[in-house]
Amino acid sequence: MGLGLGASMGAGISVSVSTLRRAAAAAAPIGISAPKFWRYKLGAFEITTIADSEAFIDGPYPIIGKNATEEEVRTLMRANLVPETRYQPGFSPALVNTGKELVLFDTGNGASGFIARPNGGWLKDQLGPAGFKADDVDVVVLSHGHPDHVAGIIEGGKPLFPNARYVIAAAEYDYWAPEGKHTGELEKLASVFRANTRPVSEKFKMIAPGDDVVPGIRSLEAAGHTPGHLAFVIESEGQHMLFWGDCAHHHVASLARPDWHCVFDIDAEKAVETRRRIYDMAATERWPVIGYHMPFPSVGYVERRDTSGYRWIAHSFQLYP
Repeated sequence: MGLGLGASMGAGISVSVSTLRRAAAAAAPIGISAPKFWRYKLGAFEITTIADSEAFIDGPYPIIGKNATEEEVRTLMRANLVPETRYQPGFSPALVNTGKELVLFDTGNGASGFIARPNGGWLKDQLGPAGFKADDVDVVVLSHGHPDHVAGIIEGGKPLFPNARYVIAAAEYDYWAPEGKHTGELEKLASVFRANTRPVSEKFKMIAPGDDVVPGIRSLEAAGHTPGHLAFVIESEGQHMLFWGDCAHHHVASLARPDWHCVFDIDAEKAVETRRRIYDMAATERWPVIGYHMPFPSVGYVERRDTSGYRWIAHSFQLYP
């Protein structure tokens, strides 16, 4: 009798444990996910960055460190606890709502940029989830003419932003727009520029460094990456922010070693000078920065580390009310 009861109890316990184990089993994996847009305030302005891609690419060497050795670049990556041969750059257009106008900085990869669909060219489809329509955009500002910044202008043969006017440095437009000026790889880039800018050429305004785009947004000379590359100072109610376009292509390598050349820089030494000047401005002024190729949401701060190097500090909560 006692043995039977014990066996019965033992069976009950066994069933209960098995049932508990099944109940506690992990849920099926859902898949990796990250936010596709991110919004905050700067004074009275509302700013939104949108992810145009989440692609991983090879690097940072030789994209960064063309004038260094692969081992030097790998050593820097190891010291900063990031992968040595792969990274995930941001491709992050930014929308600034000034209260009077909606200003878009750069248009992403579109259908013909560096990161092909479906891995890039997301801006068009992410505008809606972020709360915007393409028709809402009043001004499109192009930091420079590379495909991952201009290829989102035209979609399906038509301007994606039908109500917008366009702003670019005159030197930049003059570099990329002419037929027959370039050959080889540069002509491939120029052809994407022409295909996306010609249909809206009558809506372009050419500016020089120091010119205002709209009240509260001023252009800043940042040549080297391309001849007319621009950065921009955004100011509202005494608060400042810097949109630096392609002054950095990797959140560690570009800042720690601004002297390392980038393969995409047209004038490598001028780009070195520009990086040092722009990084020093950001560090000295303690301004938040939108770095187009910094890891999404591509907003952070710059810290001066020594006489020649800097560090990217990703935003945490500083811009929240």
